[in-house]
Amino acid sequence: MNEEQTNLLQSAAQAARMAYAPYSNFRVGAAVQTPGGVFLGANIETASTNLGICAERAAITHARIRGENEIIGIAVCCPDALQDEDGRVDEYGAMPCGACRQWLAELAPKAWVVISSSDQVYYLDDLLPCAFQLHTSKD
Repeated sequence: MNEEQTNLLQSAAQAARMAYAPYSNFRVGAAVQTPGGVFLGANIETASTNLGICAERAAITHARIRGENEIIGIAVCCPDALQDEDGRVDEYGAMPCGACRQWLAELAPKAWVVISSSDQVYYLDDLLPCAFQLHTSKD
């Protein structure tokens, strides 16, 4: 992980503090790097669980409504992910969910992804190797 990625992960940790997760107690923060700057997002839950939004999608939305269409990278921090007895978090405990991976496939297909539980840098092919793509015919 390079310095830019480490800094973005620190921004994601700050965003996690803004999460609203009274039901799951699983806060997530995300930070998106674009040519125009960094955009934050946090998960927001509701009593009707299907109406919440993930941090990654909130950050991407934040960037898009500010006119940023190119996502360079995204960092995800999950401070409430379960730790083992040595204090380590399983890398899968901080990965973007399937819905967020689909958003990445469509809105940030070339972006790198870093997470709070791993030093590895991931790309879409690592996270969603056979992403759904809508192909329409022009008949």
